[in-house]
Amino acid sequence: MSHIVSRRGAPAESMSPHTAGSHVARKIAAEDLRVTEIFLSLQGETRTTGLPTVFVRLTGCPLRCRYCDTEYAFTGGERMGLDDILERVRRHRVRHVTVTGGEPLAQRHCLVLLERLCHTGFDVSLETSGALDISAVDPRVTRVMDLKTPASGESSRNRFENIAHLLPHDQVKFVVCDREDYLWVRQVIARRDLTAICEVLVSPAHGRIDPTQLAEWVLEDRLPVRFQMQLHKILWGDEPGR
Repeated sequence: MSHIVSRRGAPAESMSPHTAGSHVARKIAAEDLRVTEIFLSLQGETRTTGLPTVFVRLTGCPLRCRYCDTEYAFTGGERMGLDDILERVRRHRVRHVTVTGGEPLAQRHCLVLLERLCHTGFDVSLETSGALDISAVDPRVTRVMDLKTPASGESSRNRFENIAHLLPHDQVKFVVCDREDYLWVRQVIARRDLTAICEVLVSPAHGRIDPTQLAEWVLEDRLPVRFQMQLHKILWGDEPGR
């Protein structure tokens, strides 16, 4: 779509109707989001595991976790207006919507998208790395905040200030790669009293650790967390859009 740009410095009231219209178009375009994919699947993680869910995967991420399984979302994508995104979501005719990435909060208009999805009546969750500020996220959204373990290579990016903004319906998630990660998780949960704030999820990093071993550690320590595996990977492997 082409845009007509007004002369630099021209006062708004001197614009012709055609030029003023293009100015509005540029403003609307500035609120677009870059989207990698929108698809229907079963929720593979969190407390709504197994429920039909529409995923809106936004493009871009400032982190580079060693076990990342969505590197294809780092770049590219399609610029979409908020109305177009909502229309695509509505077409799937399900209640649950998850906004994910990449790191969705890396695009500032993600906050507007989340708000509009809530206004429309969807049950909305956000999957975020926890490296960016979550305080401005609509409180109706379930924030699934992934605190990065040492083996991810990005634990220094954890924004622990976010913990103060968590609500009881939010969730904190840890992806565990090895025994050292598990011990770190156990320590963080105790020091931050996380299970008193919201539900805590612990997942084995796909292909990096024996899930049974992690389950045994959780049981041995009576760790008050929800052990989970990625249902979508069990069903469809690493196929994008599933």
